[in-house]
Amino acid sequence: MPLHEAVTGSEWWRSGVIYQVYPRSFSDSNADGMGDLPGITSELGQLQELGVDAVWLSPFYPSPQKDAGYDVSDYKDVAPPLGTLTDFDEMLEKAHKLGLRVMIDLVPNHSSDQHEWFQEALRAKPGSSARKFYHFQDGKGEQGELPPNNWLSMFGGPAWTRIPDGQWYLHLFDSSQPDLNWENPKVREAFEGILKFWLDRGVDGFRVDQPHAMGKQAGLPDHPYVETAGAGFIEGEPDPPMWFQDSVHEIFRSWRKILESYPGERAMCGEAYVLPLTKMAKWVRPDEFHQTFNFRFLDAPWEKQALVSAIDESFQAFDEVKAPSTWVLNNHDTIRHVSRFGGDYGRTTASDGIGPDNPQPDNELGLIKAKAATLFMLGLPGASYLYQGEELGLPEHTTIEPKYRQDPTFFRTNGQRVGRDGARVPLPWVKGDSTSGFSKATAGWLPQPASYAALSRDQQESEGSTLSLYKQALAIRKQLSLGEGSFDWISKTDLLGYQNGSTLVIHNFGTSSVELPAGEVLLSSAPLEAAKLPANASCWVKI
Repeated sequence: MPLHEAVTGSEWWRSGVIYQVYPRSFSDSNADGMGDLPGITSELGQLQELGVDAVWLSPFYPSPQKDAGYDVSDYKDVAPPLGTLTDFDEMLEKAHKLGLRVMIDLVPNHSSDQHEWFQEALRAKPGSSARKFYHFQDGKGEQGELPPNNWLSMFGGPAWTRIPDGQWYLHLFDSSQPDLNWENPKVREAFEGILKFWLDRGVDGFRVDQPHAMGKQAGLPDHPYVETAGAGFIEGEPDPPMWFQDSVHEIFRSWRKILESYPGERAMCGEAYVLPLTKMAKWVRPDEFHQTFNFRFLDAPWEKQALVSAIDESFQAFDEVKAPSTWVLNNHDTIRHVSRFGGDYGRTTASDGIGPDNPQPDNELGLIKAKAATLFMLGLPGASYLYQGEELGLPEHTTIEPKYRQDPTFFRTNGQRVGRDGARVPLPWVKGDSTSGFSKATAGWLPQPASYAALSRDQQESEGSTLSLYKQALAIRKQLSLGEGSFDWISKTDLLGYQNGSTLVIHNFGTSSVELPAGEVLLSSAPLEAAKLPANASCWVKI
């Protein structure tokens, strides 16, 4: 019996490939240097041609942009620099005509401090119903001059900010992102209305930001091991009072019911950073999220044993609750895998970014490994996520000057952590101008590295390019229904391999070329050497 059995004829979200669009950096239609919804609409044909099944849009809501749109000031509108609701409707209509589903980001843990909810809370008195929308507390100390507890912000510094009347408010992220109080039924009611607003417009689902942070332990006690975990957690230790609270599951069940009340197969994917995966599996039980990102796989270094452990744990945990494993190698919060695999960068560095003073990655070697990793991942049964630009083999921009930086992590740590800007740089479409076709402006909102020009999409319309590899892989994956397939290891040696139906997926972790099993080679991440698979390459073999 295979480790994972095939699940055929299932819902699209169990096996689909979803492409993450970072709207500010995808395509600029009005020459202001920032990507926008009409720009996305104009290039949707490229995504259909790539072969993905759905598109996920990072936030496009009105926002002061203190955290690249994850500080939302209005959940039912579009930020003016990115377009209008009419632009959104036109984008959605075109996507559906092209056969692409559209998922949008939902940011429920916190709002912007400019949201009317929070502005009303600031105007209201302590103890008022408006303040109960958030976590307002009196401070400690004789005059309340100390924060209510020892919690830290994920972006650096304390997780509390004091306002003029003496109370403090909680923000697990930037001080411009106050945490909402999900114990308040009014908050739950407001977000149910937000879900329905977008579902009524026709969206196919939601990617939910930081759902594991929404619940807070009653009384907001101190983090018991803040000295070692900082703002986070340590796997195997007790859950901190701001992460993984059981109260969130009731919320997700209510959302699932709302999605299921709409026609079609609407889906929710949780950005639930919950480990071990046996615990994360509780978030994708049949009446909660449809998917969660597989951070165990994303975090794994490109090493044989780490991959075996991550894949084994994934299938065992998610199959137990009849949920799909969801595979991902890149997103807007991590170093692009070309640069990650071209250097020694673990999870902490991945979220902190690479700056000009850090050891620089070998992007040439990293691209070889990245293409192989992608081919290895896309052969796995389950759903997969791609991040815009990885199909072009884009590396991280590691030398952004301080004057251009946008990430609040950079500012809250006085530059000690450069943050995530290097993965959010505008896409290169056409070689030849200052933004490589991203915008008619002279500069984008973030500068591109010089290397992006040669990697522009128009330069990769030929056999042997990274773009060509992605297109071929996605076409074969769909043709052979690999996303709905089975999984069993065939080798855990330097020639790491698994079988998905009649397809063998093999990666060479050795240092020299090796013989391949008998069969038809469908695709290889690098040219074969005398019919042998070279080191650091992956291939698909039909048996």
